[in-house]
Amino acid sequence: MKATIITIGDEILIGQITDTNSGFIAKALNKIGVEVHEMISISDDKNHILETFAKVQNHVDFVIITGGLGPTKDDITKITFCEYFEDILQRNQAVENHIVELFTKMNFVVSQVNRDQAMVPSKCIVLPNNFGTAPGMWMQKENTVFVSLPGVPYEMKAIVTDELIPKIVNEYKRPYILHKTILTYGQGESIVAERIEEWENNLPTFVKLAYLPSPGRVRLRLSARGLDEQFLQTTINELVAQLQEIISDIIVGFEEDESIEFVLGKLLSQKKFTLATAESCTGGKISEVITSVAGSSVYFRGGVVTYATDTKVSLLKVNQSIIDTYSVVSKEVAEEMALGAQKLLQTDFAISTTGNAGPSKGDADVKVGTVCFAIATPKGVFSEEFNFGQPRQKVIDRAVNKGLELLLKEILKNY
Repeated sequence: MKATIITIGDEILIGQITDTNSGFIAKALNKIGVEVHEMISISDDKNHILETFAKVQNHVDFVIITGGLGPTKDDITKITFCEYFEDILQRNQAVENHIVELFTKMNFVVSQVNRDQAMVPSKCIVLPNNFGTAPGMWMQKENTVFVSLPGVPYEMKAIVTDELIPKIVNEYKRPYILHKTILTYGQGESIVAERIEEWENNLPTFVKLAYLPSPGRVRLRLSARGLDEQFLQTTINELVAQLQEIISDIIVGFEEDESIEFVLGKLLSQKKFTLATAESCTGGKISEVITSVAGSSVYFRGGVVTYATDTKVSLLKVNQSIIDTYSVVSKEVAEEMALGAQKLLQTDFAISTTGNAGPSKGDADVKVGTVCFAIATPKGVFSEEFNFGQPRQKVIDRAVNKGLELLLKEILKNY
């Protein structure tokens, strides 16, 4: 089964907001065996919407639309729905009751504009919106089901999870699509591809491999499609086991949810270790990534951003003579920073960064793109130096990933 996702809104087309809805919907559909054929963003224009509906009609099984369902005059999706399906709007009493109840709980006055959110096409099946006023609408024309959802992300997500996906699962027989994502760190896409070339060449025809590279990491996504779920799962497991024998040294986790920060957090929690950060060129981004994991307060004690040279001395007690001798961007200073953070925050581990992300040289007479890392452990401190080139954002992103990689490997190696 195939689906098209359509987002409606001029604010997306002019770059005012980023479309995150399509990605969420695509993942939800894929998990139940519905393949997303295309994603389209279109303007708040009736003719444009009608043309797009006609274009996808009968080419896919489902068309999922988000946006254009608000109470204001520029939200025209319902009216356009009626025109396309040769229908009229009528008041849905259950939806209106929900709107009144919602506004009453918030002590808001229910205006007529709000009540009119209960006006829906007479032929539609309403998908309740428990968190907002605009309901989802399910309508079918010939061989294609059109589903209109509100554009507010948390409202859309609830309707997709609680209403849309269960309805599709209950009413349609679908093939199975299984994915397994292997997270690797420390080697580029071309090197990884070379190492697994023979394994990749022998993949079954019903299994596809995708390389998903980003700075410092490569995700390998295996996708299997077929009618026998158990057979697909067994095949995927066997292929992953083979892959682990080939590149076990760079595999740090599995699935999108098991990012390196998640794996690192789980390891720190299990071993009851604590962590601190001392950042310069990464500007607190390592701390930001670490604390993005729920429950990170169990192991992460805190971090300091000592961006200027003098704050490295005053806050982390870096010896000025070491800075004078080796430069502020050096492995020696990085080690002093890590040890300073470890002592300041009383942790088992501490990671530090000092570097020159560019575009100018700043306080250090080193090549732009140079970053030094140090990790303080219960057994001592070690450091490494890398050059990540340019531009500036690439240097910072790669430094964050490399720092996490070094920290994870150190814990796995010695503890």
